[in-house]
Amino acid sequence: MTLFQFNSWRDVLIQLALMVAIAVVFLLGFFYVYLPNTTNHGETITVPDLEGIPLDELGEFLTDRNLRFEINKDSGFSSQYPPLAVLKQFPLPNSKVKENRKIYISLNAKEPPKVRMPQLVDGSVKNAQVVLKSYDLLLGEITYASDMALNAVLKQLYQGKPVKEGASVPKGAKIDLVVGDGLGNQEFNVPDLIGLTYEDAEFSVIGQGLKVGDVHYDENGRAEGSSEVMPLGTVFKQSPASDQRTKIGNYIDLWIVGTEPESFN
Repeated sequence: MTLFQFNSWRDVLIQLALMVAIAVVFLLGFFYVYLPNTTNHGETITVPDLEGIPLDELGEFLTDRNLRFEINKDSGFSSQYPPLAVLKQFPLPNSKVKENRKIYISLNAKEPPKVRMPQLVDGSVKNAQVVLKSYDLLLGEITYASDMALNAVLKQLYQGKPVKEGASVPKGAKIDLVVGDGLGNQEFNVPDLIGLTYEDAEFSVIGQGLKVGDVHYDENGRAEGSSEVMPLGTVFKQSPASDQRTKIGNYIDLWIVGTEPESFN
């Protein structure tokens, strides 16, 4: 007795159609019912962004999300993150993966590599920022010192001590700068002009960034505390006196032995 009896071509076609239908149902059931139930087909997890997460927190973080990780041998360095924090990952964040997928990560170096300290002195603060960034160094604290050059770098410091060009410093180190305030020495001792001729006194005053103020004449000019008349044409008194302090641009009044010169028009 045979399984199928064919009385006509119509019966053959009907039997073939039934066999194809059974096969299609079987295949659909296999791929859309059996496989999803046994392999979690279609169930995916969004890969989180791991950058910056410390290694000692990574295991628990990924386990809670049904993921695993493996550390790559290569590493890098970024001053933005602490040592042994995640720098790179694969698959990338927001990728879709199956549960228990392994994420490959690269860690931030435990010890930062060394770089050569660049020369910043005599350059501007703006230039120092650009140079430090190119060397993977950070701009630290800026303090100002009295100097005529505004925003010019006077000193470069690492950990509070001067650091010379070419010295070895850790990548990511903070470099502090001492910068000119553009004002020069805000206060300094008044020059001693007593005994100088008017020309010499004027040269000294102007050379120190000061100005000659009022000029007085006295034929009997004597230095303070002295009973002797000083030589003709010399300074016997000044204001402010040499034991005081002054600032750039201030005036100094002079008293000269002699008579006031006649002005000729």
